[in-house]
Amino acid sequence: MTDASIQTEHRVKGVDHAAFPTFDPAATVRFYRDTLKFPVVHSICAAGWGPDDHPDFIHFFFDIGSGDRIAFFYYFGHEPVGNPDARGDAWARLPEGTPEFFANSRHLAIHVDSEEDLLEYRRRLDESRWPCEMQVMHETIESIYTHDPNGYMIEITRALRPVTPQEDLDAELTIDALCDVAAGPEPSLDKLLTRKAELIVERAARWEAGRPVPTPTEAVTE
Repeated sequence: MTDASIQTEHRVKGVDHAAFPTFDPAATVRFYRDTLKFPVVHSICAAGWGPDDHPDFIHFFFDIGSGDRIAFFYYFGHEPVGNPDARGDAWARLPEGTPEFFANSRHLAIHVDSEEDLLEYRRRLDESRWPCEMQVMHETIESIYTHDPNGYMIEITRALRPVTPQEDLDAELTIDALCDVAAGPEPSLDKLLTRKAELIVERAARWEAGRPVPTPTEAVTE
């Protein structure tokens, strides 16, 4: 294989996840997890991110099949942008003055298999008009980022290790706690973590007593 053919070889393996902001995480969970039956497979609780003025947030993921995921960001303390009663178009437009972190939360992440492939795409970007803007090691992935010619953030990512079943369970607990906290006054990351600890204690007591742990739908109706 020549050097030229290596450089033009198609190495992308499909979509890792597509990410969007949400102002109603409980409804989002009800639609994707409870209605469409897409399981929650990962979540990240972040106390700020980068700049000092970045809000606390939770980033959570649903399995949409074939290793693909759709993900959402919920930012604590931020009200909806646009008119939440106008479905679609009003939500799609971000008015002038929208925080940069919010605009960048809507991005496409593309999966590659190896560090070699990730660095190859960084090389291609760095030699183009759209160089890599940052390279970040997350909890379970390493990613490079840039903006495409339309201004959309694009992420290329590789897995550092498999996500474990224990982490899937942790994500389920996190999302159940988020739904509880987001329905109350002044939701915050501290309140979410407190509620999550309460759910862990409740479920541990059920396990010790030999009682079945309720499914998310059953927990709502108890």
